[in-house]
Amino acid sequence: MDRDAAAEAAVEAGWQAARDDGRVQAELLEAAYGEPRLRRWFPWVSMGELHFSRCTEYPWTWDIPYVHPAIGGPYLVAGPLRNQVVGPAATAAEAVALVVRHLPADRGPAFLGDRQALEAHEAATRRDRASEGQESS
Repeated sequence: MDRDAAAEAAVEAGWQAARDDGRVQAELLEAAYGEPRLRRWFPWVSMGELHFSRCTEYPWTWDIPYVHPAIGGPYLVAGPLRNQVVGPAATAAEAVALVVRHLPADRGPAFLGDRQALEAHEAATRRDRASEGQESS
């Protein structure tokens, strides 16, 4: 199995584990899974919150908004940092739409490995692109 296929398999296993965990409402999980831009990332659950990581292993990335149950309403979209609030959502579909509207640009599918390995991979990719640009000038 190549690295991309292994990452896809890890992501799919993560979605199944989130379903089996039971701490996130099923309607939210299915709404997020139904959105292709979110389905390609590794889901992780904490305190009933649904997070999305660009890597498949802990420590996860924290650069994508997340959803949690709200006091006085169904959902609150926050993040990517804990002190940032995107806004409330009355339904799971609205929460997913809010996450999608606030996605960072240029984020590919989940990377097989942890956050440090992803960061090293992205740095190497930037160096490669920069050297290719210098060679073509």
